[in-house]
This record gives sequence, structure tokens and C-alpha cells, in this order.
Amino acid sequence: MEKKTGGARPYMGILLSGVLAGMMISVGGTVYLSVDSKVVGASLFSIGLFFVVSMRLWLYTGKIGYLFRGGHGYAAKLLLTLVGNFAGAFGTALLLRQTRAAANLVGRAAELSAVKLQDAPASVFILAVFCGVLMYIGVNGFGVFELALGKYAAVFLAVAVFILSGFEHCVANMFYYSLAGVWGSGQAWLSMAVMVLGNSAGSVAVAEGYRAAQKLQDAA
Repeated sequence: MEKKTGGARPYMGILLSGVLAGMMISVGGTVYLSVDSKVVGASLFSIGLFFVVSMRLWLYTGKIGYLFRGGHGYAAKLLLTLVGNFAGAFGTALLLRQTRAAANLVGRAAELSAVKLQDAPASVFILAVFCGVLMYIGVNGFGVFELALGKYAAVFLAVAVFILSGFEHCVANMFYYSLAGVWGSGQAWLSMAVMVLGNSAGSVAVAEGYRAAQKLQDAA
């Protein structure tokens, strides 16, 4: 007898995968906040994306670039992913606030969040666009490069460059904002919405732009 698939179970799986992805990015954010060297922190942050791609978890910034290739229901999956990512980031931050590391982590997250919340929406959007570009390059590179060196370099470089450049990653900032406890401010939600839009625009633009360029070259 053929096994039936579909229904709500696949979507619940995506939601749970999104939670795990949010947790992994939060682990990367934790080590970034825990070390004094920005270069070392940016490098170690890549552990989050490394486990996301290795475990094939649903991370919004890694999936949004495939919006126009995802097929029927993909937008709903992306929404579930975003909810799951937020839950994972918020839950991780909540747990860490109960530990001895809280004083250092919360203090640094508060400083980082203050800079982001004082920034103009246009600035946040542009910084998020470039982060979206790098996230697509990193995730897609891991998927298409044949050599292991290329796969891991794509992930490592994409993460290190976006952090050292000051680009805005919506899921990482979900974690920082949760640690800092700023969700009571309307500015935090506006800032997050702008980051999500910017990450989406950057990722989709580079994905579709590259696909269009390849089609034009093939047709020549």
C-alpha cells in the first residue's frame, strides 16, 4: 500500500527545522559576542551557517533566494521558516540570559542593538541587501561547488565578510535583539522588517540576475 504524504506534517518539519536553524545562527552570534577580536568572532560565527547547510536546515536567508524556483507553496514555507528562525533565536537568547555568561552577552548585544536601532531605515536596508547577496552566494556555493574546499570556503567567506563589513542579517539580529531585550520598542520591529526585506531583495536579485545572465549567454 502506497504511503500517503502531504498534509501539515511537512510544514511542521520546516517549522522545526527553522527553529534549529535559528538556534545554530544564535550559537554563532554567541561566540561572536564572547571574543574580543572582531576578526576571530566573525570567523567563528561561520559555525552557525556551516551546520545549517550541512544539516540542510531551513534558514530564511539561505532559502529566500530560491523564491521564484521553489514551486507551489514555497512562500508559505518561507514564512514558516522565518517564524521558526525567530523562535529559535529568541529561545536561545532567553536561555542564555539565565546563565553566568548573561552579563557579558547582554551588555554587548545591547551595544550592538543600539547602533542598529539608531540607524536610518535606508541604511539598514542597503546593508541588509548586501548581506542577502553574500548569504545566497555562500549557501548556493556550498550546494554547487564540487570540491570540499570550495564548499566550506563559500560558507566561511560569506559569513566572515558580511560581519566584518557591518552588513545586516535578520536572523542574527533576532538573536541580538532578543538578548538585549528591545522587542518592546516599535523601532526594533521596524528595523527587523527592513532587514528581512533587504536580505530578501539582495538574495533574490543576485539569484535571478545570475540566472538571467546565464540564459542570455546560452542563447548567444
